[in-house]
Amino acid sequence: MDPTTRHSRLYRMRVRSSAKLLLVASAWLIACCLPEQAGAEVLRLVVGGIDKQIYLPAVLAQRLGYFSEQGLEVELQNDTSGVRAEDKLLAGAVQGVVGFYDHTIVLQAKGKFVRSVVQFSRAPGEALVSSSKLPPLGSPAALAGRTLGVAGLGSSTQLLTQYFGLINGVKISQMNFITFESSSAFVEGMRHGRIDAGMTTEPAISSLVAAGQAHLMIDLRTPASSVAAIGGNYPGACLYLSALWIDTHRDQTQRLVNAFVKALRYIDAHSAEEIAALLPASVVGADRKIYVSALAASKSMFISDGVMPPDGPPTVLKVLNVTSQSVRGKAVDLARTYTNDYVTGVR
Repeated sequence: MDPTTRHSRLYRMRVRSSAKLLLVASAWLIACCLPEQAGAEVLRLVVGGIDKQIYLPAVLAQRLGYFSEQGLEVELQNDTSGVRAEDKLLAGAVQGVVGFYDHTIVLQAKGKFVRSVVQFSRAPGEALVSSSKLPPLGSPAALAGRTLGVAGLGSSTQLLTQYFGLINGVKISQMNFITFESSSAFVEGMRHGRIDAGMTTEPAISSLVAAGQAHLMIDLRTPASSVAAIGGNYPGACLYLSALWIDTHRDQTQRLVNAFVKALRYIDAHSAEEIAALLPASVVGADRKIYVSALAASKSMFISDGVMPPDGPPTVLKVLNVTSQSVRGKAVDLARTYTNDYVTGVR
């Protein structure tokens, strides 16, 4: 073989060898990098109590596969402290909070902007109850000097309890609050006489009343009862995200909203019994009949299209102007606390 031919063959062998090395290297990079990219796509949402019926759309969206259907991997984190949830969101540790709309107003008053992108309910889905160990307290004026149970300091349960006390002549200094990390802890606190009254959610309300351990004082579980007590629709549970994250993740925001609106439509189209059949025992609790009965009675609070009721934000602001020092006297732009752009874009 002449030198020229031998040189040509060696050259071709080197080219083929280099090509193989490139293919191997490319495969290795794909194998190594894709899991990291997929991991970065996990969206973490804090839920203010996964066992609470007010946050049912979050559980259903996951159980029915609506997140996956939208190409999303969503992790639901359980944390009943609204203040901790806010901190996680603002620190970037989570991408969103399934909590109460009132946080969007309080945060804006502090110079921090978050928005509700899908509204779950037009009523708080809560009730003020008093211990049956005491005579029925009747008016919230009787809350003076009482020990009161709430989900957390700064929570909607505390703000609404304060509101009813204040408009009935009770001073904030006369209301002594104890916080409970879960609905079951609230139930135990009332059963054992640690609190005189307090505000909680379903199914804890129905569990206490059915057992004869609590009297119903103010019912905020349906739109009709909430309007009667507060004077307007009171948007409660929602998904809120930071305004900056929304602006830089419009596609992901839309897909999240798509999943939640599908869950809201499911709630609207199915019975409480059918819905409960999809839920784990950790959500339904020990008494399935009470869970189903409570959901059937208050299912009307959910908004099937996720659109914010027009009179809702002013009603919440009215309450916060009474109860929150952070909000009182501040200029709040309600139009920047929520958006209907994504719910109207649901496919």
